[in-house]
Amino acid sequence: MIKNKIQELAQQIHQDVIANRRHLHQHPELSFHEENTRTFVASKLDELGIAYEKMAGNGLVAILQGEKPSDQVVALRGDMDALPIVEANEVPYKSQNPGVMHACGHDVHTSSLLGTARILNQIKSEFGGTVKFIFQPAEEKLPGGASLMIAEGVLENPKPQAVIGQHVMPLIDAGKVGFRAGKYMASTDELYVTVKGKGGHGAQPQQNIDPVIITAHILTALQQVVSRFADPKSPSVLSFGKVIANGATNVIPNEVYLEGTFRTMDENWRAEAHLKMKKMAEGMAESMGGSCDFEIRKGYPFLINEEKLTARVRGFAEDYLGKENVLDLDIWMAAEDFAYYSQVADACFYRLGTRNEERGIVSSVHTPTFDVDESALALSTGLMAYLALKELGN
Repeated sequence: MIKNKIQELAQQIHQDVIANRRHLHQHPELSFHEENTRTFVASKLDELGIAYEKMAGNGLVAILQGEKPSDQVVALRGDMDALPIVEANEVPYKSQNPGVMHACGHDVHTSSLLGTARILNQIKSEFGGTVKFIFQPAEEKLPGGASLMIAEGVLENPKPQAVIGQHVMPLIDAGKVGFRAGKYMASTDELYVTVKGKGGHGAQPQQNIDPVIITAHILTALQQVVSRFADPKSPSVLSFGKVIANGATNVIPNEVYLEGTFRTMDENWRAEAHLKMKKMAEGMAESMGGSCDFEIRKGYPFLINEEKLTARVRGFAEDYLGKENVLDLDIWMAAEDFAYYSQVADACFYRLGTRNEERGIVSSVHTPTFDVDESALALSTGLMAYLALKELGN
C-alpha cells in the first residue's frame, strides 16, 4: 500500500528532517529577509533534482510531476520567516541570530515541506498529477508573503485544485492533528490612532484641551463597535495594547498615541466596522475640542477552510493516523496570511500537534521558550505527502 510506503519513507528521513529543522532554527531570518533560508531550501531542492523558481523576493515555488497520466494539481505551502524574539531555550540548536527566533514553528513547516518533497520525489513513478511546493516568505508581516506570491502567479500555470497548509499547535499532543471546516481564523487590521488636544499645566485644566480624557472616552466608546454594533453570532475583537500619553503628574500632553487590533470573520462587517470606528473616534474628539487621526492598516482576510475539501482531507488524515488522532478545532481569532489562498482557491489549513508535557514542551507560539517535540516531524512529512496523493486521486 502507498500509505505504508510513505510511512516507511517518513521514518527513514526523519533524522534528516530534524537536522534541517535545527539548521533553520539556528539561523532564523525576519520577514522579507529570508535570503539564507531561501538559499538553503534551494540547495535541498537541487539535491533532489526538483525544479523551482524564485518568487516574491525570497519565496520559491517548486513543481513535481508524477509519472502516471493525470491533469490534477495540488499545492502545499510552508512559510519560512521568523520573529523578533530573543530565544530563552538552552538547546544545542538555539538561535545564533541575536533577537531573532523561530518562535512560530516556521522552521518546522519548511523542513517538513522539504521532507514531503523528498518522499514524493522517491515515489513519483507511482502516482499521477502535479504537486506545487510553495516555500513562502513573510507570513508574519504585512502585507504578507502569500498576497505577494498570489499576485506573482503562484496559483497559476498550473492552477491547483486545492491548496493545503499545516501549522504547529502546542495545545495538541505530538502524534495528533486538528481540523475545522468553514471559517477558522480571523481577519486582522492594525489601528494607529493619535488624539490631539492642547497641553499645559495639570493644575490649570481649564486652559487646556486634555487629550488623555478624550482618549479615555474614545477607548470606552469604541467597545460599542463590538458589544452593540456587531452581530453576536459573528466573532469580533477590538483590543488596544499600546497607549502613550507622554506627560507627567502635573503635565497634560498635547497628544496621546494608541495602537490596537481589530479582528473578525465577516468581510462586509469588517468594512462597516472600519467606518464606525473612525467616525466615532473622530466625532468624539471633535465634540470635546480636540481632533483624532485614525489610521487603519488593513491586514489579512479571514481564513476559511473549504467544506468539501476539508472533509476529504480530514478523512485522508484519519486513514493515515487513525480517527483517534484527528481532532476537532474551534475557531481561533489569531490571523494567518494563508487566508489569502483561502480567499481565491479551495484551501485547507490544519494543525500539527507538537506538545509533549513529559518533556516540558508546552510553551505557546510567539514566546521565547517555544519549542516542539520533534517526533512530530515524521508525521508532518508523511501526512502531507499522503494528503497530496489522495487529493490528486491516487
